Amino acid sequence: MAKIYDQVYFDDKIIPLSEANLSVASSAVLYGLSVYTVFPLAPIEKKLAVFRLNDHYNRLVDSARIIGIDTFETKWNLDQFKKAVETLATINKIKERAFVRATIHVTDLVPGVRSRGLKTKLSMFAYEAKAIVPQDGARLKTSVWRRIPDYAIPSRAKVNGAYVNSVLGKQDAIDSGYDDCLFLDSFGHVCELSAANIFIVRDGVLITPERSNDILEGINRKTVLELAKEMNISIIERTIDLTELYIADEVFACGTSAFVAPIIEIDARKIKNCPGPITKKLREKINTVFNEKGVLSEKYLTFLS
Repeated sequence: MAKIYDQVYFDDKIIPLSEANLSVASSAVLYGLSVYTVFPLAPIEKKLAVFRLNDHYNRLVDSARIIGIDTFETKWNLDQFKKAVETLATINKIKERAFVRATIHVTDLVPGVRSRGLKTKLSMFAYEAKAIVPQDGARLKTSVWRRIPDYAIPSRAKVNGAYVNSVLGKQDAIDSGYDDCLFLDSFGHVCELSAANIFIVRDGVLITPERSNDILEGINRKTVLELAKEMNISIIERTIDLTELYIADEVFACGTSAFVAPIIEIDARKIKNCPGPITKKLREKINTVFNEKGVLSEKYLTFLS
């Protein structure tokens, strides 16, 4: 289990983690009606820096819009959000790399299955930046469960209740002796892991499922694509068949909590290279964002005061 910092930002104030509670009669608890984002922060030259803060705030807002949660955006803007992150980091005296989970909870009591015009509260807590999949070679099992399609619950919105799908997939994989699951969509095409995007390399080309394949439009996915373009690596976003992964030269997962994780095996089939040369290059490049202050840091990081 990851260590959680003691103080939490909840309902416009800092309180102990043990006191940050929601009613059992709230929409957040009854229907899973919350949306969230997770982002890393880390110290660089005695200042804390947040990775792609604007993108994470925008995704939180977009997730709320998709679900129809319409009261958060009227109260919160990017500057207020940044100040809340600063307050959380300062009060917890964070001095190492950590993750922050920010969540919009719908807190009206027994309002029925609706989302508009309901009260919301923002929570943020920080916790230890531990990887959710092995970093030296993860083993995946194609899930017996299919990824929820966009026409049911949209994957591009990070909705708490939708993660029951991820729980089902990952628990089945763990029960079968694997590290994580590989989700397919309703047509049998590759989507993602339980909580990470996936890339493959074939003949020197970096390939990943396109955004219409019921995937989360991951911020780390976006970063990998941007860095690959800068490094003159050929990129294709398209539909991927499961059997393409079996014969890929490289496969890796990426995400805030997955980092860039090479995949060593899928469905008892060994991947040719783990990690392969392109995986290594991209992992090294993305790691420099937090390891040195330079062009990448200026582009991707927001420094807290």
